[in-house]
Amino acid sequence: MANQRDTSGGTPRLTAGEIAKIAWLTARMAKRGLADDRVYGGRVYQGDLERRVDRILDGARAREGGRGRRS
Repeated sequence: MANQRDTSGGTPRLTAGEIAKIAWLTARMAKRGLADDRVYGGRVYQGDLERRVDRILDGARAREGGRGRRS
């Protein structure tokens, strides 16, 4: 059952471009995480990159939601 796809608002199918953008943003998040001094922890702000990933996922969900109406 772990192989079944959750279509109830989970992660939508992504295009190659969306996957590349999310991978690039994830790498930037990792780079920022490495730049954190770890003494005080969590001082590096990553909310802007997280919002960009959320926008990409929201666009993919909207695209998938509109797919059924066009056919």
